[in-house]
Amino acid sequence: MRILWLKTELLHPIDKGGKIRTYAMLRAINAKHPITYLALDDGSAAPDARERAAEYASEVETVPFRVTPRGTAKFYGELFGNLFSPLAYSLQRYQVAAFRERVRAAVERGEVDLIVCDFLTPWVNLPENLGVPVVLFQHNVEAEIWRRHTEVAGNALSRWYFGMQWRRTEAFERAACRAADHVVAVSDNDADIFRERYGVTSVSSVPTGVDVEYFNPAPFSARQPGRLVFTGSMDWMPNADGITWFTETVWPRIRAARPDATFSVVGRNPPAAVKALATPGSGITVTGSVPDVRPYLGEGSVFVVPLRIGGGTRLKIYEAMAMECPVVSTTVGAEGLPVHHNEHLLIADRDADFAARCIELLDDVSRATAMADRAARLVRDNFGWHAVADHFVASCMTAAPALRADASLPEPQGSI
Repeated sequence: MRILWLKTELLHPIDKGGKIRTYAMLRAINAKHPITYLALDDGSAAPDARERAAEYASEVETVPFRVTPRGTAKFYGELFGNLFSPLAYSLQRYQVAAFRERVRAAVERGEVDLIVCDFLTPWVNLPENLGVPVVLFQHNVEAEIWRRHTEVAGNALSRWYFGMQWRRTEAFERAACRAADHVVAVSDNDADIFRERYGVTSVSSVPTGVDVEYFNPAPFSARQPGRLVFTGSMDWMPNADGITWFTETVWPRIRAARPDATFSVVGRNPPAAVKALATPGSGITVTGSVPDVRPYLGEGSVFVVPLRIGGGTRLKIYEAMAMECPVVSTTVGAEGLPVHHNEHLLIADRDADFAARCIELLDDVSRATAMADRAARLVRDNFGWHAVADHFVASCMTAAPALRADASLPEPQGSI
């Protein structure tokens, strides 16, 4: 089966959850099915990103693309112009005619058996009536993220703007999901939303995975008492929002109970407001990009996921669990994962409760260790990437049953 995989970026550096999930899936799938990876290239990828694409695709093609920098006059001009568009700005800015023509040409040359649209965004460049099956790989319910932004927005103007983006994203997402031959979600929760809210009939869920060999605590076992850790791309608004909420409302409670506590915020491109948190005496460190998150997870006594906004599933939770780092998360942070409160992690949503759960784990090391051990066994036994990738391919066959030539593939299921 020849797969044309559509993406808005080259993968290296692999520094955020969506890239990690795509990279791991592609490496496993490409070993059995040749993949042509077609991506937009805005020049922000690593210098060797194109060469390293050979790690996950048989062929790679790119289309030049320029993202307007945030905060510039042109950026604000585009935001104003977007007021008159039916598309959300997060989708409109990726419309590229040359990308659309590349897709059409590849199909017309007879080089494609199946198209995978990775995330909702590339769909804006997908021609209609191509005559080959199309799978939409939904890492999130994108409209749900905008809905939650609307709910937590701090003023009326923000609520109006986020609400507009939410409604436009939802309309586009509904149409795309219903037009796709099959939708792959990353959790049963998301799959249910696509069925119930969008009326999608062909949808399956493929679980989040983790590289259990890479995320191994053995070389990184120096737990630091009182050390809390968060990892995640800080240029993703839900992460920045979560860290702001945590440091303003939760962290002072933890420090009052444990003055020795420290907090490491690990992730690329932290905005100025997040960088400013690392003041003398605050106990907070903001690292920016790091080459390897494992040393930070290895030092952590508690891994926090204080998200109020989001969709899909958080790979960071499985990474922390594989590293045997105890986890405290909000309900939103852990949604979609088959994990249970007080067995694999602790869940709390109010600031006082979140702080109390963190303090409990800092003070009761034996309880924290036992919970982390149970979580590590869960992810090691069930969520390695090769099994997840096989399930993804089987789900794709729902869109293209005529291509099921490999009898070794499992039958598609709702989830595993």
